[in-house]
Amino acid sequence: QVQLVESGGGLVQAGGSLRLSCAASGRTFRSYAMGWFRQAPGKEREFVASISWTGASTRYTDSVKGRFTISRDGAKNTVYLQMDTLKPEDTAVYYCAAATYGDISNPDRPVEYAYWGQGTQVTVSS
Repeated sequence: QVQLVESGGGLVQAGGSLRLSCAASGRTFRSYAMGWFRQAPGKEREFVASISWTGASTRYTDSVKGRFTISRDGAKNTVYLQMDTLKPEDTAVYYCAAATYGDISNPDRPVEYAYWGQGTQVTVSS
């Protein structure tokens, strides 16, 4: 069993930065691919970024490329999402997710992930 706890959300002005953290429990965290998703009010949950278990492979949705960076620290059992140059359209609840494989073929699909955190709110004001 893996438990995920997100933190780092908040209110920020457009152009600002936030760093989200996802702390994971469980000895096998290091072997799992991880992802970040977000869900805005009235919209479906959408993929933001993913990282393989080694950290060597990352993927981003087009709207955040060049602005967001996903990383992981195996020693701390934590995955991060550094968000820079934030825009009002980035406002959403952000969720951390863990797969049960080290590399997954379709990391942008929620069904690939077995474990989810409770989410953290990110609000970007214009």
